[in-house]
Amino acid sequence: MNIWLVLIVGFLISISLFAIYWVIQYRMGDSGIVDVFWGASVAVIGIFFCLVAPGDRTRRWLGAVLIAGWALRLSYYLFLRWRSHDEDARYTALKEKWGDQAQIRMFRFYQMQGFGCFLFALPLLVAGYNQNPIGWFDWLGVAVWIVSIVGEAMSDFQLAQFRKRPENKGEVCNTGLWHYSRHPNYFFEWLHWWSYVMLAITAPWGWLTILAPVAMWFFLNRVTGIPLTEIQAIKSRGDKYRAYQASTSAFFPWFPDTKKHRS
Repeated sequence: MNIWLVLIVGFLISISLFAIYWVIQYRMGDSGIVDVFWGASVAVIGIFFCLVAPGDRTRRWLGAVLIAGWALRLSYYLFLRWRSHDEDARYTALKEKWGDQAQIRMFRFYQMQGFGCFLFALPLLVAGYNQNPIGWFDWLGVAVWIVSIVGEAMSDFQLAQFRKRPENKGEVCNTGLWHYSRHPNYFFEWLHWWSYVMLAITAPWGWLTILAPVAMWFFLNRVTGIPLTEIQAIKSRGDKYRAYQASTSAFFPWFPDTKKHRS
């Protein structure tokens, strides 16, 4: 299949899926459901790219398995979290801010999410067109994938276990991986995107796939990830969270500054 046709079909799949998701959230009255669908949508587009591309067959199947495994874990975890909570405060705040234009602007927001899914699936297209035989870069990608998925799953599990305990209500989770980073789940999510760079890097123009983890870092650190999450954390935990901010790295895991934490 011609690469331009592949791109067009992938883009149409993305915007169509998110139009359907918009209808679902409108009928349910819960816009946070998009978080559950996001990872699965990247996987659908990425698997499509891997299946139709003409590159090394082993690498194409490897890419499809990796993106599917990541999406299954993330979507299942987010589904369980979505099912057990009211609408995410981020989306509630957006709808209140937008007022009568909320659903129109939410449709645009969903389409932007769809476009983002399309962009983040592009490294798998490049990997799918990579004609080179499997090499050490590819196995490095698999190793990065394993470390990042295990790290993200551990982060999610540790936070869930902390929140289950009644005595921790209103407290800040700073144990386990959360002792070294305020957002270890985001860090490992970002790290995961380097897996597909490793699959694509030996292809012509493969170096361009580095833009995917760069963009993910930007969104997590400057747009929808850490900034919005920490606004809500300060609202609910106040000075306890401010002390955690002062002592603990926001993103990259590192040893906390215990002097600042005590102050």
